[in-house]
Amino acid sequence: MIPLSYATPGEESVIRKVGGSPEIKKHLENLGFVAGGTVTVITALNGNVIVKVKESRVAISDEMARRIMI
Repeated sequence: MIPLSYATPGEESVIRKVGGSPEIKKHLENLGFVAGGTVTVITALNGNVIVKVKESRVAISDEMARRIMI
């Protein structure tokens, strides 16, 4: 498992685990980051990561991306 922040752009990955405090985990789940779901990194810019999850594009910070394991 590696953090989402190290994923190769354009490559679809399966989310294995979402870490962090209960509040952070709930926030990420509300955005669509759930174990077993798929995620694709679109691009990484200035410490932020733009990903495609559940047919939507979402921008998250690198700190949040490190809590999502693929």
